[in-house]
Amino acid sequence: MPKIALVTGITGQDGSYLTELLLKKGYEVHGVIRRASLFNTDRLDHLYKDPHDQTAKLTLHHGDLSEATSLRRICDQIQPDEIYNLAAQSHVKVSFSQPEYTADVVALGTLRLLEVLRDYTAHSGKETRMYQAGSSEMFGSSPPPQNEQTRFHPRSPYGVAKAAAFWHCVNYREAYGLFVANGILFNHESPRRGETFVSRKITRAAGRIKLGLQDRLYLGNLEARRDWTYAPDSVEAMWLMLQHHRADDFVVATGKDHSVRDFLDKAFGLLELDWTRYVEIDEHYLRPSEVDHLQGDASKARSTLGWAPKMDFDGLVAEMVTHDLALAEQEKTLRDAGHVITPRGRFVNG
Repeated sequence: MPKIALVTGITGQDGSYLTELLLKKGYEVHGVIRRASLFNTDRLDHLYKDPHDQTAKLTLHHGDLSEATSLRRICDQIQPDEIYNLAAQSHVKVSFSQPEYTADVVALGTLRLLEVLRDYTAHSGKETRMYQAGSSEMFGSSPPPQNEQTRFHPRSPYGVAKAAAFWHCVNYREAYGLFVANGILFNHESPRRGETFVSRKITRAAGRIKLGLQDRLYLGNLEARRDWTYAPDSVEAMWLMLQHHRADDFVVATGKDHSVRDFLDKAFGLLELDWTRYVEIDEHYLRPSEVDHLQGDASKARSTLGWAPKMDFDGLVAEMVTHDLALAEQEKTLRDAGHVITPRGRFVNG
C-alpha cells in the first residue's frame, strides 16, 4: 500500500513542490485548502486529476487551521502516515498589520493540528509522523551563522508565532512521544514564489522593465542579508526529516548569505539592466523592527540526513529571471494585440 500524506498549505510554493516530490515517490497525497470564491490552485493544476479518474493520487479537502473539527475529520477519513504542516500567514510585513490573525493561524493553528494528531494516534494506535514548517525569522536579531542551538529572538509577529509553534511541537514530542520534526527553513525561492515576496518582486519587475511594461520598482531595506535556498531543495529536506528514525529539529540553508542589493545586481544584470535607474525606496516596505542578517548553518542536516542544496544562488536567480522574462513576453504579446494588462501584470480581456 502506498504511504498517505496530508499537506496543509498545499496550494503554496512549498506545498506544490512537496506534492510533486511525494507523488514521484508513490505517495497518495491529500491537501487541505481553504474555501474561496476563486480557484487558487494554479500551482497544482499540472498535478491534479479529476477524482473520478482511477489513477488520481491527489485529493483536495476543504479545511482550515483556524478550525480543528475539519482537520480531525480529514485525518480520521484518510488515516495519514505523514502530515506536513506548511499552512501559514507567511508574509512578515503583513504580520505587523494582522498580528492576531497571524498568531491564530501560525501558532494556535499548529497547536490545533498537534491536538488532532495526539487524539488520532491515541485511538488508532498508528504512528503518524508530522513535519512543522519553522522559519529563520525565529532567530531574528541573533547573530549569524544560526544553527539549532542559536537563541530565538524574533522581530515580527510572524517570527514570534513561528517560535511558539516550534515550542508547541517540541513539547508534544516530549510530553506525548509524538514523532514531530521541526524544519527551520531559511528563505527559499523559486519561480512559484508569491509575487509580494522581495525575490519574486524583483525578478517579475526585471522582466517587465526589460520589455517596457513597467517603469519603476519600489522596495524597502536593500541591505538586509538572507540565506536564499532553492525551494525544491528545501522540500526534499522536509521529506528526509520524516524518514529519519528519530524526530528532531533541523536548520535547512545553504550557508551563504546575500543582500537584497546582491539579488538586484544579479537579476537585473542577467537582462543587461542597471537596477539603480529603476529602483526607489518606499518606507511603506520597511518593517517596524528589521532583521538584518540571516545565514544558516545546516551542518546537522548534512551529517544526519545526508541533505545538501543542489542549486546555488546564481542558478536560483537565473531560473527565476528566465521564467519571469517569458511571462513578461506573454504579457507584451497580449498588450500588443490590444488587450489590457494591469499594473500587476494581469490580463484583462479588452
